[in-house]
Amino acid sequence: MDNKDQKTTKTQSEDSDGSDHQSTPSKGQTSFSVQVHVETQNFQVQVQVQSPASDVKIYVKSPLSGVKVQEEEEASEQKTERQLGPVCLNKKGPVFKLKDNHATFLAVHEKKNVQVEININSDQQEHTVTLEDSVDSAVKKDTLTQPAQALLDRLLLNNRSEYKLTSAELLQIGPPLKHDQDLAEGDLFIVYLHKLLMLDYRARYIWVKDQSNDISTKVYSSSPKYDNIHPMDCQMAVFHCSDSFLKQKLVTKLSQCQYALPLLVPDPSTEDIECPLWTLRQIQKTWTKTQAKDNSQVVTKPICKAQTLMVFCFRLGSLSVSKSELINTLINDRHNTFYHRSCPGSTKSCLLFDGVAEIAWYCPAGKPNDTFNDCVAFCNLHGDGVTHDKQLNILMDKSSVNVVFVPTLRKDHVSAEFMTVLLESPKPLIVLLEDSNSCTIQLKKGKYKVGIKDRGQSDVSEELKSILRDILSGPCESFQLESMSNTGIRVDEEDPCCSKGLSAAKEVMNTIQRVNVMTIKSNLLPCQGRLLQDWCRINKEQYCLQGDIEKERCKKQNELLKLREDQCKASSGDLMKTFVRHLSSLSPTESEYYLTWTQILMDAHVTENVSSIQQSYKQKCAEVLALKRRADKSSELKSKQAELEQISSKLQSATFGLEHIFREMEQIYEAHKSLNKQPNKERSDWSRYPELAAELMISGHPMELMDGDAGHIPLIWISSLIDQVIHKLGDKRVFVLSVLGIQGSGKTTMLNAMFGLQFAVSAGRCTKGAFMQLVKLSEDFKRDFQWDYILVVDTEGLRALESEGNGSVQRDNELATFAVGVGNMTLVNIFGENPSEMQDVLQILVQAFMRMKKVKLSPSCVFVHKNVTDVGAAEKNMERKRKLKETLDQIVKVAAREEVCDAVSFSDIIEFDIEKDVKYFAELWEGSPPMAPPNPGYSVSVQDLKKFILSKASQSSGVTLSEFKIKVQDLWNALLNENFVFSFKNTIEISAYRRLEVEFGNWTWALRSEMLNIEKQLHTSIENGTVLRIDHAFLLGQISRKYEEIKAAISQYFDRKEQKDLLTQWKNQHEQKIKDFCDEIVRRTQRNLSDFLEEKKRNEKLNEKKIILEDQLHQQCKELAHQVKINMKDGDLEKQFHSLWQKYAPALEEHVKCVKKINLERDQNQVLQEFGFEFTLIITRKNSKCYTNLSKLEDYSDYVEQKGNHKTKQNITEFIHTVQEEAEEIIKSKPVATKGYNTNYLREMAQHVNTSVKEFQTKWKYSLKQEFTIDLTLYVFVSTETWISESHEKFMKTETHRYLERKKQEHYTVFSSFCKGESSAVVLAEMICEKLKASMTETVCNRTAIDVAEVMRTSYPAFNASRLNLEKHVLKSLAEKGDFNRYMTYIENPKTYIELFIKEEVQDYIHREKNVQILLKKNVDEIKNHVTIALIQATEKVKEGNIEVWLQEFHSLLREKLNFGQILAQNFKSVTAFSFLKEAIEKRLCPITEDLKNLPLDKMNEFRLHPDQILIDQLCNCCWETCPFCAAVCLNTVKDHSPDKHSVLFHRPTGIEGWHIRGTVEMVIDFCTTLVASDKKFRPQSFSHVSVPYKKYQSASGNYAEWLITPDGSKLVYWKWFICRFQKELEDYHNLKFVGQGEIPSEWRNYSREEAIQSLNEICT
Repeated sequence: MDNKDQKTTKTQSEDSDGSDHQSTPSKGQTSFSVQVHVETQNFQVQVQVQSPASDVKIYVKSPLSGVKVQEEEEASEQKTERQLGPVCLNKKGPVFKLKDNHATFLAVHEKKNVQVEININSDQQEHTVTLEDSVDSAVKKDTLTQPAQALLDRLLLNNRSEYKLTSAELLQIGPPLKHDQDLAEGDLFIVYLHKLLMLDYRARYIWVKDQSNDISTKVYSSSPKYDNIHPMDCQMAVFHCSDSFLKQKLVTKLSQCQYALPLLVPDPSTEDIECPLWTLRQIQKTWTKTQAKDNSQVVTKPICKAQTLMVFCFRLGSLSVSKSELINTLINDRHNTFYHRSCPGSTKSCLLFDGVAEIAWYCPAGKPNDTFNDCVAFCNLHGDGVTHDKQLNILMDKSSVNVVFVPTLRKDHVSAEFMTVLLESPKPLIVLLEDSNSCTIQLKKGKYKVGIKDRGQSDVSEELKSILRDILSGPCESFQLESMSNTGIRVDEEDPCCSKGLSAAKEVMNTIQRVNVMTIKSNLLPCQGRLLQDWCRINKEQYCLQGDIEKERCKKQNELLKLREDQCKASSGDLMKTFVRHLSSLSPTESEYYLTWTQILMDAHVTENVSSIQQSYKQKCAEVLALKRRADKSSELKSKQAELEQISSKLQSATFGLEHIFREMEQIYEAHKSLNKQPNKERSDWSRYPELAAELMISGHPMELMDGDAGHIPLIWISSLIDQVIHKLGDKRVFVLSVLGIQGSGKTTMLNAMFGLQFAVSAGRCTKGAFMQLVKLSEDFKRDFQWDYILVVDTEGLRALESEGNGSVQRDNELATFAVGVGNMTLVNIFGENPSEMQDVLQILVQAFMRMKKVKLSPSCVFVHKNVTDVGAAEKNMERKRKLKETLDQIVKVAAREEVCDAVSFSDIIEFDIEKDVKYFAELWEGSPPMAPPNPGYSVSVQDLKKFILSKASQSSGVTLSEFKIKVQDLWNALLNENFVFSFKNTIEISAYRRLEVEFGNWTWALRSEMLNIEKQLHTSIENGTVLRIDHAFLLGQISRKYEEIKAAISQYFDRKEQKDLLTQWKNQHEQKIKDFCDEIVRRTQRNLSDFLEEKKRNEKLNEKKIILEDQLHQQCKELAHQVKINMKDGDLEKQFHSLWQKYAPALEEHVKCVKKINLERDQNQVLQEFGFEFTLIITRKNSKCYTNLSKLEDYSDYVEQKGNHKTKQNITEFIHTVQEEAEEIIKSKPVATKGYNTNYLREMAQHVNTSVKEFQTKWKYSLKQEFTIDLTLYVFVSTETWISESHEKFMKTETHRYLERKKQEHYTVFSSFCKGESSAVVLAEMICEKLKASMTETVCNRTAIDVAEVMRTSYPAFNASRLNLEKHVLKSLAEKGDFNRYMTYIENPKTYIELFIKEEVQDYIHREKNVQILLKKNVDEIKNHVTIALIQATEKVKEGNIEVWLQEFHSLLREKLNFGQILAQNFKSVTAFSFLKEAIEKRLCPITEDLKNLPLDKMNEFRLHPDQILIDQLCNCCWETCPFCAAVCLNTVKDHSPDKHSVLFHRPTGIEGWHIRGTVEMVIDFCTTLVASDKKFRPQSFSHVSVPYKKYQSASGNYAEWLITPDGSKLVYWKWFICRFQKELEDYHNLKFVGQGEIPSEWRNYSREEAIQSLNEICT
């Protein structure tokens, strides 16, 4: 640390009795030493603890927000940073640990000095050290007077005079406010602030009614008992303890509450006077100036700029009457503008309020009973003017009239000298005498005396009004607030940051002021005028193209790009350069001043023009409304509406604010981003715009979500903005609260009052478009919620008069749909009690909610019924609710017919409780504007509504910011289409479902992998004869543990808080699918193992013969070996053995053929029985022979229960041919020639037939008898019998050859060993190793197949995610190979091609990756170890004796993993030395394992399990339905995903599938996703005579209704590139041409293969 301005202080610990002492170390004691280094901005705390045996913890806490404590580690540069404060006095802060009894902390605050408290806690004692004295002594500060400090202490604002309250702290959502009767003094300031923000003018009347239980009185028990805190002292304490922006907000709210505002304020520390001019800058006043009887003018001005008359009221000396109370009667006799002694909570004395001069304005309404004809300011000095001479002199000089209250005019009174000066002054003077009861006396011109003794206040008030009217009607000095900066006192705007912000804002205004107000936007903000409107119009036209759709689309896109180019060229104006330059370079505080100043100056600049246009607008609105109420609505109404629209257009041109500058930034960014322009440092760096906007949004500024002028959502900008917010905050969860209501219903006012917001409404009329603002949850309140922020969305009012008949209904519907869709909750503002006025708005709302129901979004709503009389009357409210419900239900019934929705009441479309979800609000104003204060009942209603919203929101998980971004995109893209429901694509739901598909794939793979291992083990056990029966329950038991693990994983996945509401809809479905999948693989495994077991049983007798044959061959080998010479050469040995082999080979060959022989008829019957058909019916159908000519029958009526139409025969015939072809494809894809026949192949064909029949019945509405299914299955079986038999025959030949070769080698080894004189033990070892080699090879290959599949499934890019991911890689592979024939195989037979793709990828992976060889070697080592351990254990158990016992023991130890068949022990009775046998086996085992480690990986194809087939079973067990237009395959991972419709992300031009214009050779170039949004028609079948509109494709016959095709245009570049690349091949293939309407747009030919592949990546992300 820098030692500059540093002070070192030793702080001692304190005993429990409060006496100071220096701790000394002693046994069992802890010694503390705290070293403090203090600087202006921070201080370092060093803690040394001498207690090696004690457990010492250090807590650091601070009453301030924003204090960060960094723990510095000596050995590392890393720092542990903790955020502190504010914390309660009884809570400890973050804990820090000691290292070597030493710790160092650095406490840092961004702006201010820090104050922290260290609490050192050990096993024996606790020490607390407060470091505020050190800080105070380090930096010289102005100190408060003792009474002022005591007041702040009582209010718990003791540290806030230095560490100011901020808007950010105040606007955080915290716990509900305490009731007034429960308040302690420490609660006063926070309750005051929140009530004031909610426009509750009773905020000024809160006080502590009972101090007996107040904690603050106990804390300061040594002090004398205090009187109640004066309410205005509370207000001024808050004022002094707030930063300038919060002060401005508070003063603005005081003005809205029609309270007087601080004008001159004494500093409680220095007693200097300050004018808080900055705090008054955002206040505007509107009044009606009346110059003659019928001549009035409405004036709207920023109050700081307004030139008004000013009446200064003050007193000299003490009075028994209330000056402020009398002044109030001049301004508003129903409201206490100035606080006075009779107001609730008033005390005898006040501290901070004394000497404060307040100002208020009387604003006439242009009515006969107005007190004054023009705006008049009233200034009131609180306290005795004699003691506040500085304030007195300033205001006397500035005033138009002085009104002085004095007890007497006696010369010996303290006021005499002042009175002399006042009477001699040329300024008008009114003296109110407390010791006189005389009426008004004019002393001389402009000088009046009025007695107030024993007179009624109303009489005095009327006289005062009369005198003031008389004086003010003549020539008087005017007053302007800005002139206060020339009085010599300090003005808050002199603050350096404020001055710098003003200077920057003036530079911006210099550019603006050079342009006429009506042309500011068109000249200075060119990107958002005509260019943007044209862009929006053309962009929307893209979604309703007709004619040559793709050509038109390309044309529109080129036009859009041209407009973006024009925007880029126009984006280099001085205004935007200047504005962005300052926004980028200023500090956060300076930027806040800069933006506020810019808005203030812009409002002041345009107010005059806007005000006059607004008056014209209001007058014209009144005329239109009057005409609409008339029965004869003539052309006059249309004329007036046209005039209103013209005025509205003028108003739109003149209305100008910060939101328009930010909109220009947004359009500059979108234009450059769309064209992929590079940032240019010479111009403003457009790439930084979202970051700048994000910083403002995080700091609490509202941001435009929907452009109100163009009615457009800039998706590129919004996405980048939210991304930047996420980058800075993290992907926080937000609860989105939107609001809807008619124009002018006070939606924005309600939101601003509820959350203390300042939504960006410039100096114009109502909100246009939609704005969003973040409101943070406080840290201590966050634990009750699942989200971090409320994102408030304020929207434009519905039913704008100027828009009627000009697309307003569509715009209102779009706005309502968007607001309802984007929000987790929507507040619906209903204005007034007239049902007919509500009808239109409710109809729009109902349709919006109905759309949400149809697209499976579930927002909630709360009705806010405003301007309701007698809100508290329960009976009236019940009647209102009943009528509202009846109205809603009636509207729902009508809307349900239009939206084709099954609903009869409002609660059918949204979860709605009429008793709870309807709130009634009183009128906003208590009286008539402009002088009416807000209605306190309104504030209470706002507070209650806020509590209710938070209560409901606490049950919601909200959405993440990234999900909000996606939701905005989805809603807007759907709204651009004509049919929202038809076009809406819920990307969040789709994304969640894609992730669920990946998880589902992982769960099914875990079960499949487990079952493969179980099957492998049981297969070996069956071979070894240890398992004689396989049943379903047994297999379920084997896999139950894994299944339970998966079930737990599923529950955990669906019960996560994130997206729980979204995922719930699929939970039951996927739990059932997993159960079904588990049952399916268990049944399949059971069938496989049972078939194998049955085959083994059937072949047992044959195997016995085989053993006898092999035994005979063994004996013959042995005898022959004894007959030949030992030294016979190998060639002679082979000849001798060959002659012997020829004798036995035919018998062995015959045995193999018998074993491998198949019985198709038996298997067919068995399979049909498994599908639930009775055996007698199967035999009957076989005997009838009807199935043999099934496709050639003339009449199918015997098969149809419900008679069809004339197309029945044609449909069934085509269906039979299709099923037969598909079945042949299925069987011919099986490896029968290489692996042999398997009964499962018949089952698969039968399953396909069964499924196809059900689908056919659903499609054509036929009811077919089960005889048809049996006959069709038999027909398919018969049609494939020949192929199966021939293929199996090929397999048998190959298998027989392999078997004979293996046996020949095995017996030749035995023969040669005997010939060489080897012992029986060696020969036996040779035989065992030969048998082990075969078994080990099979086991290793099967294991490696499973391992390879596991590795590829989990880590190979194409296989490790969802079906969509697999499809992407398939398309990428096709593009890279560039083979048209492969493409057509994929298009026409996607499943076949994808299976081929998987096989090729697996084979490529096996031969490319070294990892596979490692897996193989690992499995070889494991099997070798298993054999070695079995050898050791068998030899240890059976050390000598019977070889048969040893063989049995060895076999039993191996049989779980290996099978090496039977060896007749009687041939080796002479073998008794088992240790020698073990060594012989081990010796011969080594070369076998080495050979296995170098085994060709293709060897896996010879055995039961193949990695490619395992992956095919896993990845292809999904939906294979194809789009009826373009033949794109459904991408749902789940096979039967009902009730979800089929869908695909990769739709393509229908011409690829051969669609063409009827009667021509012109191929269709359009994507089906484009066609379904067009007005074109199609014929569902080639023979159809009826055309169906593409928009109603789901009404067509066949499987069209089962598909969901979202109209999202033709965004995928891939298929455009494909058509251009293979144009000639496609034309030749279909014998059609890309000509005429099917001509390929020239723009398509610019796409490269790389761009095509990249488009796949983009659309899959």
